[in-house]
Amino acid sequence: MTVSQVTVLGATGSIGVNTLDVIARHPNEYRVYALSGYSRMDVLAEQCARHRPAYAVVADDVQAAALQQVLHAQDVATEVVYGEQALSDVAAATEVDVVMAAIVGAAGLRPTLAAVQAGKRVLLANKEALVMSGALFMQAVRDSGAQLLPIDSEHNAIFQCMPTNYAEGLAPVGVRRILLTASGGPFREFNIDQLAGVTPAQACAHPNWSMGQKISVDSASMMNKGLELIEACWLFDARPDQVEVVVHPQSVVHSLVDYVDGSVLAQLGNPDMRTPIAHALAWPRRIDSGVSALDLLTIARLDFQAPDDRRFPCLRLARQAAASGGTACAILNAANEVAVAAFLSGRMGFTDIPVMIEYALNAMPSETVQDLDHILLADRMARECAERWLAARG
Repeated sequence: MTVSQVTVLGATGSIGVNTLDVIARHPNEYRVYALSGYSRMDVLAEQCARHRPAYAVVADDVQAAALQQVLHAQDVATEVVYGEQALSDVAAATEVDVVMAAIVGAAGLRPTLAAVQAGKRVLLANKEALVMSGALFMQAVRDSGAQLLPIDSEHNAIFQCMPTNYAEGLAPVGVRRILLTASGGPFREFNIDQLAGVTPAQACAHPNWSMGQKISVDSASMMNKGLELIEACWLFDARPDQVEVVVHPQSVVHSLVDYVDGSVLAQLGNPDMRTPIAHALAWPRRIDSGVSALDLLTIARLDFQAPDDRRFPCLRLARQAAASGGTACAILNAANEVAVAAFLSGRMGFTDIPVMIEYALNAMPSETVQDLDHILLADRMARECAERWLAARG
């Protein structure tokens, strides 16, 4: 049996931790080539000691020296490197077969694109990379022959429910629409006037999933679903109006595909990210993920409802950016990252998040994307625009 070498970008986050859990269950099939971490150096050290990768990538030279010292003391031969170029290097290395792209936010764009350009099997958990650079990213996939497999539970579910020839377009393969499910987050039943006073701790307390702070806040505002809508359009060559968001509080039906003959195919499972990770890691085979079997009798009911656009204006803004195209999605993502960071640090309230984003979208008209540098310029300018809005509020 061939052993696949895996690089895990964002190893200390929830996706990275779950990826290493699945890999550890199949030691004869997978080896860890490289791990990266931005924070939680204690966790990264433990991961290196257990999985013995050739490389560990950290943010800067100070982190690198400290981690290297810890690993040497434990007789771990992993070489610690640092910086953005090092991330791209371990993603594109000739020894690597599979790259888990799980760095949160715009920071994951360059190394994920490097993995794609190198023709790797890319397990895409960093939705922002595709949101920011959709057309350029998908063209790179086509040019390199890379395998792009979605890790978000919703997109992985759609992938499983699509016909194998879906790349021909939705209409030719008989797909009418994609139904993208959303839990509704922790504020699904809050009165709208309650939202102004919610705290970061409340926003990060997701009822179904264990996730990092940024994605938890995105889930609470439903920007996460807006980003996923944009991602679905690129992954499955769909128009925004062919992707419908449906709130499903139980998070058991992960998404559905509606066909023109009246059939609706759905993928169900317990809310555990090891399922889509194992699916994409071994595709087209199936391997044990460690996830318990779904017990429908215990769940007993599955509820669905339309999202409330008044409660979740971020979803409307994401649709607006998707329809505009060009640099609009990069602007949306950048402003959202600034807004979420400001909310988490107590600099502004939860309901200010969509206000900041809308300001940036209105202040920066969308432009036709020229290249990666153009996207990164739009990202930087949108961040500066959002920071100016924040500063003007005092």
